[in-house]
Amino acid sequence: MAVVYHAPMFSYRHAFHAGNHADALKHLTLVACLQYLAQKDVGLLLADTHAGAGIYRLDQELARTSGESGRGIARVAAAAAQARAQGQTLPAAVQAYLDLVQIYNLGSDNLRHYPGSPWICQTLLRPQDQLKLFEVHPTDARLLERHVADLGRGKQIELRRSDGFAGLRALLPPPTRRALVLIDPSYELKSDYAAVLDCLEDALERFPTGCYAVWYPVIARPESHALARKLKALSTRAQRPWAQALLDVGQAPSSGRSAEVARGQARTPLHASAMHLINPPYALAEQWRAALPWLSATLKEGPGAQWQVESGG
Repeated sequence: MAVVYHAPMFSYRHAFHAGNHADALKHLTLVACLQYLAQKDVGLLLADTHAGAGIYRLDQELARTSGESGRGIARVAAAAAQARAQGQTLPAAVQAYLDLVQIYNLGSDNLRHYPGSPWICQTLLRPQDQLKLFEVHPTDARLLERHVADLGRGKQIELRRSDGFAGLRALLPPPTRRALVLIDPSYELKSDYAAVLDCLEDALERFPTGCYAVWYPVIARPESHALARKLKALSTRAQRPWAQALLDVGQAPSSGRSAEVARGQARTPLHASAMHLINPPYALAEQWRAALPWLSATLKEGPGAQWQVESGG
């Protein structure tokens, strides 16, 4: 099968969005998957096709400009603290996610640092595991390279300044026949939607039993609306089990932004995103069903807030 990937754009920086509601869904899922896969002693290949900078400061300009973490992970931490004060127990997947974030904040609910997916992976990395990171954005790649070097973990963590869609091909199948692959481009290019499907189809041909986790935004774009259906169809054709979750926090009131919206100077904030897992942990769908009602209530912005979980195969 011929696979064609397109050159990346360099405008997207995840630092503006670190710790938002989409990260909460993505990273809660990633932690749950890693904890499940770590129950077997055999080494894992962990691959992140669009790694970003690795770890982010929430008290610096990029994150403060958007304020998205304040409506995301900060709300999660505050709601968790309130629940603890009232003697309530959090859903297990939410607690595991928050515990990992708090490692980088000295256990405090006053969050200054947020671990992106590479940092979540390296935190849970065992001696027998390998982590492969791909990042092409010049600034983020430099930051990630410096952050990885500071860890001092040698060849166990490898950063490749190349396209993750294409680079994944050389990694599959892994020697241990166990892998978790996270695919989460920015989707700034419409071609990213097709590239995700092409990448997955190729990966499943090379290594059909790997665990593949795809994050995508749910936005008013035909390619976005079609992706959920196409991912289910691809999973079914490959005869692999799948699970899919959506978190929609609803649209916040636009007061104070109407003039900017009318002039076309303001973008509608992302209010929904989804995860699609191929070969998911067997309990993942139930973990989502336990966690997403709490997460949805905590992160709700306005009308239309909802969550969904589906599975098949």
